[in-house]
Amino acid sequence: MPETPTATELDLRQAAGFIGAYVDNIDLAADLDDATVEQLRQALYKHKVLFFREQHLDHAAHVAFGQKFGPLAVRAREQDTEELAPFPQILTISPQLDKQLVGADYEAVFRNKWVTSISGWHVDASQVVNPPAIAFLRAEKIPAFGGDTHWTNLVAAYEGLSEPIRKMIDGLQAEHTFWPAQQLDPSDPVEKKALDMIGNKRMAVHPVVRVHPETGEKALFVNPSRTARIMGMNPVESRKLLELLFEELTRPQYTVRFAWEPGSVAVWDNRSTAHLAAADIDHLQDEIRIMHRTSTVGDIPIGPDGFTSYAVAGEPLIEPSAAGSSPRETR
Repeated sequence: MPETPTATELDLRQAAGFIGAYVDNIDLAADLDDATVEQLRQALYKHKVLFFREQHLDHAAHVAFGQKFGPLAVRAREQDTEELAPFPQILTISPQLDKQLVGADYEAVFRNKWVTSISGWHVDASQVVNPPAIAFLRAEKIPAFGGDTHWTNLVAAYEGLSEPIRKMIDGLQAEHTFWPAQQLDPSDPVEKKALDMIGNKRMAVHPVVRVHPETGEKALFVNPSRTARIMGMNPVESRKLLELLFEELTRPQYTVRFAWEPGSVAVWDNRSTAHLAAADIDHLQDEIRIMHRTSTVGDIPIGPDGFTSYAVAGEPLIEPSAAGSSPRETR
């Protein structure tokens, strides 16, 4: 592995016109100094998502790297396997593990029930009052093809709107829940189990536009997967406005697509991006895909008008040290 560069020597290559950068010649398993971590943080704020190749992180090194950016949240769902028990911060995303633990690939179930072609675009856990701030996803095993992930720049999407629309949405709020993007059938045993297992344990009202706490940038803070309605509007008005905003934030020019390889790592700012897993490998039954994610505990969003998000139901994200018997993070 190459020697870790100093903060002034980070090797960055921009990945797309509005979002994303590759960071080369760095070992994330090394004991990165504070200056290098700060340089990575600033690169993340600028590019929104950073991509790293040929990394050699085990669970402990993954957690150690993520903790350099802030306290890590408890993983999104119960995965108390022998391998993961010592690492409550790590969520393993794998159809094979889901089938082993709960009897079905629920990610595929959800994707099969999307109500629109863009329903999968989401901000991680935006139904929580303090969604994750920064996420770290690494690939352990990857199919020979397919399974890419897309990200979109929510700051660029906001800035692409006309001034009258920006002025209007700067003072609006929206309700976020888990289920707006899917239509599950409770008469189907597998789908009913998903509904019963997840429910609507967490709901929150967020500003439609949030101000980034570090950069001061304004970003759209709605997403097709989790945003249910605009507060104070009738259902027709809410639906039409959300459709306009969803179309804007999923425009191809604001996006980047990343093809995973074993050892790849992506780090993204969950406050200024949304992302989408390409649903092109669900039918490939023999392909193994194992990913691991950690996320830092987020701040409570604030809008341009000073509106502060509030919880409708459920608890905020918590660190493992504070978890005890408290509810866990949700997806």
